[in-house]
Amino acid sequence: MKVLFIGDIVGKAGAEYLKANMKKLSSLYPADIVVANGENINQKNGITQSEAEALHFAGIDVITLGNHAFRQQSVYGFLDDCPYIVRPANYPAASPGKGVAEVKTPKGPVAVAALAGQIDLDPTDNAFYAADKIIKDYPDSFIIIDFHAEATSEKNALGCYLDGRVGCVFGTHTHVQTADERFLPGGTAYITDVGMTGSSDSVLGAKKNQAVARFLTRAFVPLEQEDKDPVINAVYTDTEKKQIIRIKL
Repeated sequence: MKVLFIGDIVGKAGAEYLKANMKKLSSLYPADIVVANGENINQKNGITQSEAEALHFAGIDVITLGNHAFRQQSVYGFLDDCPYIVRPANYPAASPGKGVAEVKTPKGPVAVAALAGQIDLDPTDNAFYAADKIIKDYPDSFIIIDFHAEATSEKNALGCYLDGRVGCVFGTHTHVQTADERFLPGGTAYITDVGMTGSSDSVLGAKKNQAVARFLTRAFVPLEQEDKDPVINAVYTDTEKKQIIRIKL
C-alpha cells in the first residue's frame, strides 16, 4: 500500500499552498490513498464544510481531525453525513461525526481512523482500547491511524502496541516534524509527528510575536495564523517496498 499523509494544515496559508502543490506532490509521491489532518485549517481553528470540500476536490481522500474537531459548530451536520472526514474515534459516541472512514482502493479497502491522546488534552476514552475495536471492526482493511496526541511517549507506546496489527501509525498535533520515521519490527509504518502544513515563519503556525507574548506575560494573547513562507510537511510510505520518507516541500 502506498500512503501519502499530510501534516496538520494550518490556516489559509497552509490550505492554499497545499492546493497549489497537490499535483506536484502526487506526481512525486504517487499514492493509493491520500490523507490529511485538517483540524486547524480554519482561521479560528476547526474546519467548515466548504473548507473540507475544497480539500477533497484537491485530491485528499480522507480528512482527519483532532482536539479542534468541533470548533466550528456549523460543521456538525456535515460531520455526521460526510464519508471522507473523521473525528477521533475515542470521543463519545454522541459526538458529531464518526471515527473511521473506509475507502476502496485498487489495493483493497483502507480504513482511516483518528484517535486522540489522553495526556495534556481534553479527557477522552483510552486510545489503545479504541484501536482494538477498530481492528476488530475492520478485519479485512489496511488500517491507517492518525494519533493526535501531545506526548511523544504516548505516541511511541501506541505504535508499539499496534505494531503488526495496523498498516500505519502517524502522529499529529504538535506541528513539528520528527526524524524517527521507520517500520516497526512487526511491519507497521510509524512516525511520531508528521509535522505541519502552514507558515514556516511562525510558532506552530501562529504569528511569532503573539506566541512569544504569551510566554513572556502568561496573559491570554489571541493567536492569529501566519501566512508567510508556507511549507508542506508530510510522510510517504510504500509498505510493500518497506519505504518511508519524510517530506518537506
